[in-house]
Amino acid sequence: MSPTGHLYAFGSNNSGQLGLRHHEDVSIPTRCLLPDLPGWDTPLKVAAGGNHTLVLFASGSVYAAGENKDGRCCASPSNGFHRVSFSSSDETPVNTFKLCSATWEASVFVTSEDAIYTCGIGTKGELGLGTDVAVANLPRRIEDFPPPGRTIVDLASSMWHTIVVLSDGDVYGWGHGRRGQLGSPAGIISSPRKLEIEISFKALRATCGREFTHVVGDFSTGEHAILGSEKWQIKSTAPEKIPNWKDIGASWGSIYVLFSDHTLLSWGRNDHGQLAPTNLPPIRSIAVGSEHALAITIDLKLIAWGWGEHGNCGAETDDAGDVKGCWKLIPTCRESLMTGLTLNFIGAGCATSLVWI
Repeated sequence: MSPTGHLYAFGSNNSGQLGLRHHEDVSIPTRCLLPDLPGWDTPLKVAAGGNHTLVLFASGSVYAAGENKDGRCCASPSNGFHRVSFSSSDETPVNTFKLCSATWEASVFVTSEDAIYTCGIGTKGELGLGTDVAVANLPRRIEDFPPPGRTIVDLASSMWHTIVVLSDGDVYGWGHGRRGQLGSPAGIISSPRKLEIEISFKALRATCGREFTHVVGDFSTGEHAILGSEKWQIKSTAPEKIPNWKDIGASWGSIYVLFSDHTLLSWGRNDHGQLAPTNLPPIRSIAVGSEHALAITIDLKLIAWGWGEHGNCGAETDDAGDVKGCWKLIPTCRESLMTGLTLNFIGAGCATSLVWI
């Protein structure tokens, strides 16, 4: 079967994290080097560290590109994306996943059997492998987690911490928790720890900012909680509830909530125009990077706003490299649109933007 689309990227690329033929930043969507995929396969999620990118596909395959220092991409350095594949401790192949995430210098993978593997650098507990492990050149399993009878339903990471939501609504985390983003007591948490008191409802989803964690519950009631630093008034300016939420996202200092009526609410840091402009058209889907955001409108246009110094918000920015107080239309690839393919997926990372057309 022929592929149903192609992956394009733009933004920061100094370590090859866009999966192109070079290591230069680009400000227009440029087709990535990606192995042939099954005709039905499409991306589900993008996770990005400081200089590496992970893309999870519907088939369960994960493709990685960028810096592979200390094994965070599970492969030898090369241009383009490659499939993540490794062996467990008993030499069983591990190459199919249901979730993935990335801290600044590490990667987290969840298999279809709910085994969690981490690799890369974790000097602040980011690997979740205990106090004695700060580097994992090959993926290593976090043992004895999740607890028996429970499965993993969501996974999120930011620069130095990771959050896991379980099927019973419990929330666990590990990594840098000195701002309280991993609950009490604050500190470096080197293996999964339950957030005992801070979450009073059954959690469904979570996102992570640089120094905070956002956890949400039932769609209809909109219960949510923010743990961690109050920098950028991330907690004091939050709404009490967010009923009818459809999707959530977080940048390093801001939170975004897409609602079922196609409106977008955001709060937090806005010095580079990170928050949603007031004149946004109706939104179909969002992707939130470190300090910028992408959206697909209901009429299938790609737009961007926020800090765009590396081209991750397109070519049209102000003198400071920002798209501030407005949004910009990103021209999508004519080659793919002429074949009858449509814009149907976006992802964002650390000054990087990805789109499936």
